[in-house]
Amino acid sequence: MRKVLKFGGSSMANAQQYAKVKSIVEYDESRRVVVVSAAGKRYQEDHKITDLLYLCHAHLKYGVSCDAVFEMIARRYLDIERELGLKTNLEREFAALRDKMDEGITEDELVSRGEYFSARLMADYLGFTFVDAAEWLLFNLDGSVDKETSYARLRALAQDKKIVTPGFYGAMVDGSIKTFSRGGSDITGALAAAALDADVYENWTDVSGILMADPRIVEDPEPIARVTYAELRELSYLGAQVLHEDTIFPVAERNIPLNIRNTNDPAHPGTIIMESFPNDEGEDDHRFITGIAGKKDYVILSIYKKGFSSQVGAQRRILEVVEEHKLSVEYTPNGIDTVSLVIPGKQFEKRRHSLIAALSERIEPDRIDITENIAVVAAVGRKMAFRPGISGKIFAALGEHGINIRMISQGPQEVNIIVGVDGKDFANTVRVLYNSFVK
Repeated sequence: MRKVLKFGGSSMANAQQYAKVKSIVEYDESRRVVVVSAAGKRYQEDHKITDLLYLCHAHLKYGVSCDAVFEMIARRYLDIERELGLKTNLEREFAALRDKMDEGITEDELVSRGEYFSARLMADYLGFTFVDAAEWLLFNLDGSVDKETSYARLRALAQDKKIVTPGFYGAMVDGSIKTFSRGGSDITGALAAAALDADVYENWTDVSGILMADPRIVEDPEPIARVTYAELRELSYLGAQVLHEDTIFPVAERNIPLNIRNTNDPAHPGTIIMESFPNDEGEDDHRFITGIAGKKDYVILSIYKKGFSSQVGAQRRILEVVEEHKLSVEYTPNGIDTVSLVIPGKQFEKRRHSLIAALSERIEPDRIDITENIAVVAAVGRKMAFRPGISGKIFAALGEHGINIRMISQGPQEVNIIVGVDGKDFANTVRVLYNSFVK
């Protein structure tokens, strides 16, 4: 068995966290491949190393000294090296990096050094082989990952070794460093797991799995024990933030279980994510909701015209106008004489007048209504499709608490039920759904 582990910034924050990581890795012999992030915050007012590296580059760009910021970065890693009694000799590498910064360095290469230094220290601490991500993770010219080449390279480099590799970055064809978007170490871990056909991809962070609701809204929400990739996509899209969204795809393609665990509570089983759970029909049989998530600040644009439903191409013409204005449409709840579009509020506000003018000219509607400050809340659950009357129960619970539903959307696969409510009712909607169907 082979497990690939990714440790986030909070797990790499200081020497004490490194010790926790080592204990976790050594507890299970199958934990053979470790991917690490840059050092995160040690306390609330602290700085993430990646943020400081971005700040360094900004200083260099505008000709401002970054010596003080660079010293903060170097000191963090040198302190970890000293406290753990390592012989990595990062001081020499920091000196070389400082010289390169003076000569000229790209933003991507500079900000990638946080992960690089974390991996150098962790490899030394664990006694594993250090494998630079630039040696195996290759990007195409369009910025996508060359999976075939990357996978083959990692398989050759890892073979039967125990390795540590940095997250967040790889290399272009010419050897230059390229980074993912923020949070990209999750993607690196998933790619490594897929490349090596891992039995499990463990993603270690500072929470014990994915929570069933936002803890800022619901007090002490329960963690989700098991969730499918489809459910996670829905929850992630609607604001549940544990993994980088693109993390799911490499492991989902190969149906590799993804286990979210807590470095500070390693005994907790966390959340298991898989394509499906064929034997879970009897588990928590009374509970049909896997998780609840939502977003605020939407606009519902409703276009009325008699006979819309019988007009061929009516929706297409409307969506063409919206596309020309570079707006994304999240949902399209429609009626016989109405086409409604749910659009992010900030996007809509920038193009409000030109969009209404274009729709009026090309669609010639009877009227256009704009409903602002809408929040979207989704109850997500793979078991909802097998339970008659679920929608009615949800609507009844919201109605009993005086929450007015402004929009309803449900896909044919019935993995979620989405409601639009007034923005002021957002938090209460989440709490009502949780208290009614989870507690």
